[in-house]
Amino acid sequence: MNEPVVPTPTLSWRRRLFRQLEPEAWPAEGLSRLNRFICVLILVTAFAAILETESSIRIGRESWFLAIEWVAGSLFVIEYLARVWVAVEDPRFRHPILGRLRYVLTFPALVDLLAILPLFLGLVGMEALFMRLIRVLRILRLARLGRFSVALRALGQAVRARQFELYVSFGLALLVLLFSSMMLYLLEGGLQPEAFGSIPRAMWWSVATLTTVGYGDVYPLTGIGRFFAALTALSGIGIIAMPTGIMAAAFSEAMQKNPRR
Repeated sequence: MNEPVVPTPTLSWRRRLFRQLEPEAWPAEGLSRLNRFICVLILVTAFAAILETESSIRIGRESWFLAIEWVAGSLFVIEYLARVWVAVEDPRFRHPILGRLRYVLTFPALVDLLAILPLFLGLVGMEALFMRLIRVLRILRLARLGRFSVALRALGQAVRARQFELYVSFGLALLVLLFSSMMLYLLEGGLQPEAFGSIPRAMWWSVATLTTVGYGDVYPLTGIGRFFAALTALSGIGIIAMPTGIMAAAFSEAMQKNPRR
């Protein structure tokens, strides 16, 4: 006697689309074909925005760049609306209205919204500064690639776990920055008022010195000023090393938790 065949439950269209759009919900390894297409589209639009900043490439080809932006921007709008529609498939956003509102306010959704803004901002004005802003926003679409990377999400979680240590290191850096600016203002302000005539002015030199950049556009002239400049430069090595070591440890921890993914 044949056993009755149990029908396999079929997924709704919304559930299927949710699996295609949400990397964590995709049952297979890697990304879905739809998300792979979105990644390629992000890279293409960012590359086009970079090329558009070069006038020798842009002049005479404005229609090409405009077509790329309209096609890609329209697809990003459709994708954004689709993500809002399928958000209720996530247990965190089950409510059909409040759940979608909570999803819209999440960081990945805000980044997605930022990615479609250039399409609408381009209709407002064509001033030079405004157009540069639009091109920068197009390039910032690269930030959307973070939602497709398990490694970046794991790194973000590890960094959040080390946020106290990062706060301490940044707080110490601000104290050293303020102290060195005050000392150079006190010692060099009368001699070089343009460079060290106020603490905010001296902060430019302190930032360049603490970050070990050392532009050389301004520098102390007195012996005691150079002494404090040397202390500031030596302190900068430790100031930079602290958050760098914390980030390196967080990255190593994130990679060791699940090296295959």
